[in-house]
Amino acid sequence: MNVEFIDSIHSVTAEQWDRLSPRDYPFTRHAFLAALEDSGSLGAGRGWQPQHLTLLDDRGQLAAVMPTYLKTHSYGEYVFDWAWANAYAEHGLDYYPKLVSAIPFTPCQGPRLLAGGDESAWAPVAAEALRQRALALGASGWHCLFPEAALSEALAGAGSAVRTGCQFHWHNRGYRDFDDFLAVMNSRKRKNIRKERRQVAEQGIVFERREGAAISAGDWDNFYLLYQLTYLKRSGQGGYLTRAFFPLLGERLSDHVTMILAKRAGETIAAALFFRDATTLYGRYWGCREEYEFLHFETCYYQGLDYAMDLGLQRFDGGAQGEHKVARGFEPTATVSNHWLAEPAFQAAVEDFVEREGQEVLAYIEAARAHLPYKVG
Repeated sequence: MNVEFIDSIHSVTAEQWDRLSPRDYPFTRHAFLAALEDSGSLGAGRGWQPQHLTLLDDRGQLAAVMPTYLKTHSYGEYVFDWAWANAYAEHGLDYYPKLVSAIPFTPCQGPRLLAGGDESAWAPVAAEALRQRALALGASGWHCLFPEAALSEALAGAGSAVRTGCQFHWHNRGYRDFDDFLAVMNSRKRKNIRKERRQVAEQGIVFERREGAAISAGDWDNFYLLYQLTYLKRSGQGGYLTRAFFPLLGERLSDHVTMILAKRAGETIAAALFFRDATTLYGRYWGCREEYEFLHFETCYYQGLDYAMDLGLQRFDGGAQGEHKVARGFEPTATVSNHWLAEPAFQAAVEDFVEREGQEVLAYIEAARAHLPYKVG
């Protein structure tokens, strides 16, 4: 077995990379990672330098890959470790760079080590290779963000600490349509959601759904403008992704992307971008020109629910954070990440911290479930 690290996704062909993916999860596909790289949305100058792990078998054939980046900050990860970086600084140590196996700007749980369905068997080899790479690069450690449970357990067995987080996901229990979904809610929550949807319609807002190749160049340009406007209003800074990234999605991942357009008097006032695979809808990016009552909920959640039920998808991952999703039927769901720090004292401290934090997160999840809008039983 040979270990190699590549500094561009293009060092491996799409055919070689994608044949190792166990399913059609969009975010580890070669096309998605290449779009991030080719659009300039990541790179050494943006704090995300590709260091993808490749493992070759004894015949020299690619046996496993893991998307990995050398990071000089913690932006765009959604597993917050700023306090750890501050603790390093207080002790005169550098937390950055760090090595991170993750999908940039994408806090969606899914496969991280791709090995043709044999991920857990390769996990100890991958973990050791990444720890050694971190040491060679002078990185403080190595982190794997939002892996699936089986891989997380295997990585924990190989010496990393497991950190528990919480997101809110919707599950399709055989609903025929939105009314069928509302029927399982208690009366007050059902009335609230209908009121929200009605108020959006009463403001003269209508919606259009465009899939894949039907999304025009003008739609992509307009979406980028809305995306940037929303980031500027929220943080005073532009979004992580460049203008060139979005049309590349339309060219390379047309089978996985859908745009919902919100229109008023014929003008697009807001839009949301979704990804999908065979089982799951992923709400990823959104933007608006100006605020309207309940527009965000309708565009990003209710329209997404309609779409997921139309396709018969099993799950809707609406993105990181957002307690407001509970009242709309999204269930609190545990997520995990794995962490290894080269400094033994800090690794011990992190292991203690994530154990205590994990108990609090699980208690929060249990408490949040009590506020779900569904009828008892």
